Amino acid sequence: MKDQKKAEEIAALRVQLLSPLLADGLDPAKARQIKTQICEQMGLSERTLRRYLAQYRKEGFEGLKPKGKGNKQKEDAITPQLLEQAILLRREVPTRSVAQIIQILEWEGLALPGQLKRSTLQEKLAERGYSTRHMRMYADTRVAARRYQKKHRNQLWQSDIKYGPYLPIGPDGAKKQVYLVTFVDDATRFVLHGEFYPTMDKVIVEDCFRQAIQKYGVPEAVYFDNGKQYRTKWMTRACSKLGIRLLFAKPYSAESKGKVERFNRVVDSFLSEVALEKLTSLDRLNELFQIWLCECYQNKSHSALGPKISPETAFRSDQKALRFVEPEILTNAFLHCVERKVDKSGCISFMDRKYEVGISFIGCTVDVVYDPADTTELTIEYEGHAPWKVRQLVIGERSGKAPKLPEHIQPKPADSSRLLTAAEQKNQQRKEQQIPAVSYRTVRKGGESRV
Repeated sequence: MKDQKKAEEIAALRVQLLSPLLADGLDPAKARQIKTQICEQMGLSERTLRRYLAQYRKEGFEGLKPKGKGNKQKEDAITPQLLEQAILLRREVPTRSVAQIIQILEWEGLALPGQLKRSTLQEKLAERGYSTRHMRMYADTRVAARRYQKKHRNQLWQSDIKYGPYLPIGPDGAKKQVYLVTFVDDATRFVLHGEFYPTMDKVIVEDCFRQAIQKYGVPEAVYFDNGKQYRTKWMTRACSKLGIRLLFAKPYSAESKGKVERFNRVVDSFLSEVALEKLTSLDRLNELFQIWLCECYQNKSHSALGPKISPETAFRSDQKALRFVEPEILTNAFLHCVERKVDKSGCISFMDRKYEVGISFIGCTVDVVYDPADTTELTIEYEGHAPWKVRQLVIGERSGKAPKLPEHIQPKPADSSRLLTAAEQKNQQRKEQQIPAVSYRTVRKGGESRV
């Protein structure tokens, strides 16, 4: 009875294995593709799959039951010691095929030539959990990762960038792709802030992050991927200033940011709907997104939170206190600093605009400290001087009088050339030092000339 039950279980599994190939009207090309997929997933040879299919078409369910005599032969062919050696060979190199394992066992004298059949050994390895499919699953560490969820709101935020639709916002009305940045609370799945931006750079991440903090306080930690928009010194500086732990996911481990990745898939439904609107502005896209976010996500029950509990309800009902910071502290945390050289008019160029620094600093390189969210006013820092504010240079309709140069950089009148005077003195010294090393004199004595 036990053997009969086991045989029926095996036959049932084989029927499920063959079910994609039993569909009506299946063309040969599609059938070959399905066979290849089944063989790769289950670790079977194509010959074994053809045999199963032929047996089923000839005898039906009964034809897929393992035969009793065959089972006895399998038991005799593969002893426990031989199976352990086969498992060891598979564990040493998980990509080894069953044929290679049989070849090694025969070469080592552990099995007689022809003693082991590929299908038999494959079934035994699968029963013990060492099939090709099992080995791939064990090697994929991402599958074995445990799910996690923080206990309270603002303990951990996750963020990601998603490609958005194309809008006619480029030059001459050319269509340009926009990008969605979102920050999601780990514990409650609540979207703290999400917005579409026209470019994909570090500024959009900082802007979204800053708005989320302004609305819902400072998180204990943030979790990003390794994109260049996140791995910046500005993000490190901002998190350090605000006391936020900055965490990065391991490369190629998108599942570690599963909550924000799951939300991105939900956003696909919004993108499908908004495609029907034929939008022409980024503002309208963000307006519709905020409406959709509120009605179709934030206030809808979430399966991970419990029955009839929405992300907003979970976030609002959490007893953990929110930590807010003063606007000045938040602004200072997100300040940027770059270097600029002052031109001959006492101005610097910054973001395609001119700012007047002062003609006293012509030719100097100064530090420009600025808030990316507001560049109407910059702070200039230069060694030996107190920081000062500068605003964008306003160019009038009429040219103004050229400013007078400061005294310390104006030409100094002189009565004579110090260069030529010094050169003349140096030349005189050189002549005095150039005394002939040898002099010749002709001395005549007794009609002979001697030197």
